[in-house]
Amino acid sequence: AKQLPVLRISAIPDQNPEKLNRLYGLVARELSRQLSVPVKYVPMTDYAAAVTAFRTGDLDVVWFGGLTGVQARLQKPNARVLAQRDIDVSFRSIVIANGRSGLQPVRTITGLRELKGRRFTFGSENSTSGRLMPQYFLAQAGVKPSQFAGGAPGFSGSHDATIALVQSGAYEAGAVNEQVWRSSLHNGKANRSKVMAIWKTPGYPDYHWIAQGNLDARYGKGFTAKLQKAILSWRPSDPEQKVILDLFGAQQFIKATPGEYKRIEQVGREIGKIR
Repeated sequence: AKQLPVLRISAIPDQNPEKLNRLYGLVARELSRQLSVPVKYVPMTDYAAAVTAFRTGDLDVVWFGGLTGVQARLQKPNARVLAQRDIDVSFRSIVIANGRSGLQPVRTITGLRELKGRRFTFGSENSTSGRLMPQYFLAQAGVKPSQFAGGAPGFSGSHDATIALVQSGAYEAGAVNEQVWRSSLHNGKANRSKVMAIWKTPGYPDYHWIAQGNLDARYGKGFTAKLQKAILSWRPSDPEQKVILDLFGAQQFIKATPGEYKRIEQVGREIGKIR
């Protein structure tokens, strides 16, 4: 049998590289086992790099956020949306604050006005849960990015970086994704006596797996459907798959459709992240 090409998978670098290397190393191994093709995880330096590498065809299957997924699909119209996590149907962002900042939990969205004049950081500039949606909800509360201390917000680059910066007091407040916030509390990276959640956004669609449109041509008829079926088949009852799902903060993956991300595209255009 002729050697099939290596299936190159990647993800937006939303957390520290050690965790990502572990998670996607396991994903590569599991997909290779299920699909009988060689699979390799290719790490990315930042969110924009993942979108570019997908556009140029250097990556075959990518775990994108809501915004990066929309950006990637606009540049590659034949790309296929494969799946999202059960938690991505109604994903949320958390506004966190340093314990010594004097900021208190916010009862209604208008309470976010307390953030005016504060040192505030987002995650990556292209993050759905660490920038796009928090900026959108802040705008609804009447808070513009230019109204933070210094006339601009910070951009930490990733969710765990945001948590560390707010916990240290480098920033008084920030926006992170709920799943990373929960796992940081769980593993002790976030210390409740130093950093706290003060507000949770309403839900919105977020992360999703996207595949190049030409995989069937390269790997054989029906390959994309097989790939989708493999991801959708992962269950906590299987020990290998349980580790993967735990690292994703999910019980399982479910089907996703491009239409679910129209709202993300709309907000992306509003704040100028999609031209």
